[in-house]
Parts: sequence; C-alpha cells; structure tokens
Amino acid sequence: MASNKILSAVLTGLLMIGALANASAQDVTLNSDGRDTAYVRVILGRVAKNISAVEFKDSATYLAVRNIVANRYFELNDIYAERDSLKKNPETKATANAVCDSKLYRSHFALTAKLSLYLTDEQIAQVKDGITMGVVKVTYDATIDMIPTLKEEEKVQIMAWLVEARELALDAESSKKKHEVFGKYKGRINNYLAKRGYDLKAEREAWYKRMDAQGKKY
Repeated sequence: MASNKILSAVLTGLLMIGALANASAQDVTLNSDGRDTAYVRVILGRVAKNISAVEFKDSATYLAVRNIVANRYFELNDIYAERDSLKKNPETKATANAVCDSKLYRSHFALTAKLSLYLTDEQIAQVKDGITMGVVKVTYDATIDMIPTLKEEEKVQIMAWLVEARELALDAESSKKKHEVFGKYKGRINNYLAKRGYDLKAEREAWYKRMDAQGKKY
C-alpha cells in the first residue's frame, strides 16, 4: 500500500510538472510593445522566411516559434543599441563590449532552450540555418563538390567548424557580420585542407571547369 501511495504521488508530481511546462510553452508573447510598427513588420517577414523550412504540427506551435525568433531579433537589437550607447559615454566606453558579450551569452543559450519546448533538434537546426542564410549547407556542399576526394574525417571536421560558425553567427548584429563570421571559419577550413595536402587553387580551377561543362553556376 505504501509503495502504491509513493508511486501515485510521483506520477501526480510528474503530471503537474508536465502541465506547468505545457502551460508555459503555450504562452509566448510577441514583445513588440513600444517598437516601431514598420520595424516589427520587417522582422516578422524575416522570421517567416527563417522558419519556412520547418514542418509545424499546428498553427499554435508556428506562432510560438515565430514569436520566439522575432523576440530574439528584438533582444539583439536592444543589446547592440545599448552597447553603442555605452560607447558614446566616456565613463562606460571601456565596459561596453563586456556588457554586450555577457548579455549575448545569456541570450544565445536561451534561444535554443525556448525553441526546444516546441521543436526537435533537427527542426531547431533548420531554424538556425534560416537565421544564418543557409550558409552551412551552401559552404559544405560546395566544398564537397569542389574536392570529391575528401576523406570522411575531413568532411566531419568541416561540418563541425561550420556548425560552430553558425552558433557564433546567430549572435551577430547584421547579415554582413554573420557572413564575416563564416568567412573566418572558411579561412580556417582552407588552411586545414592546405595542411592536409590539398592544392586548393588547382581544385578550384578543376571545379570551375566541371561546373562550366555542366552548365552550372558557381
């Protein structure tokens, strides 16, 4: 009897936790108060493209994820606006970047945590790819196509670096800054492949010839 009561209490507790989690998951408000309506429309349009690759189970999940991603854009805008403001003040200029980085750090991990209430790991990756213009796949596919003799461990390393770049690019303040992050990692990948013995200039020229012969753009 005692064991049954304990089991019943545990199950009740788990159900309560699940109910609370579900309730919180359903309540995602768009933090648009006080923001320019035209700016909000632009962000919502951008987010719609960001998450277009995801297959949502229902409209409520779509709206929750849309609001999470839109709120992240608003938050990044606020963080960088504060940084710029601090830099204008001689008394806070020296600490502006440190304050910014600290807030970015917390915001970065909060994004994944919030999305995980609604999406699978694969879907979260799709959202992140959308936010970062799909650079991971484009760069990976182009590299694999350019150097068909890449070893499996080299492919794994290239993808690992591109995913790492994507995580950093998520915090960048503009699409230009996002591309700059990927640019640094592309340089790292090129250095890695050169050290592995690949003649990147020759590989690229041969790739261009193959693309031209197939009538493809590069």
